[in-house]
Amino acid sequence: MQIVLLGAPGSGKGTQAKRLMADRKIPQISTGDMLRAAIAAGTHFGQQGQDTMASGQLIPDDIMLEIVSERLSQDDAANGFILDGFPRTEKQALDLEALLDTIGKPLDAAILMDVDLNILMKRLTGRRTCSRTGKLLNIYFSPQEELDACIEAGGQLIQREDDNEETIGRRLDIYRQQTEPLIEFYRARGQLKTVMAEGGVDDVYQRLQDVL
Repeated sequence: MQIVLLGAPGSGKGTQAKRLMADRKIPQISTGDMLRAAIAAGTHFGQQGQDTMASGQLIPDDIMLEIVSERLSQDDAANGFILDGFPRTEKQALDLEALLDTIGKPLDAAILMDVDLNILMKRLTGRRTCSRTGKLLNIYFSPQEELDACIEAGGQLIQREDDNEETIGRRLDIYRQQTEPLIEFYRARGQLKTVMAEGGVDDVYQRLQDVL
């Protein structure tokens, strides 16, 4: 099974990919993981990527594609993979399509984790970490007793600096401009499947299983 996971920040792609990876015995492959692995391995393209990042530039598409190609050639991807975070643009999607055709592993589906914008904002801006226990909580969605337990234990609900509304708004704008067009790209190819990604983690995972 070869799939791409699509969805805005906070849509739950990473959480669901990890469960799918464990059940289907195929790797979840993210652009960040691939780049870090290539750099750690000291590959030619990893070195190029490291040099590019050090200079404050974005990683060019051709380097990212070569890093993806290297990762997909590894043994654990022989029976399939879950691409999370790549492609991000239509150009990358076309390059990926050509690569997968070349290696004989065409995409089975592009899965859209669909979440209402207001819920996404609450998921991201509401994230908190209990300073006492390290537990991840959400002021909008966590049970009140879990929030109270942190305070009663002498902890504080800490918000990450980048979880503010302005920063998250910019991330969602970038997603809408660059990545949202991929929805129509994959729909036109008959490869798009949509999962309503609101509600409990188990419920969302069951819907994902159903569309697969």
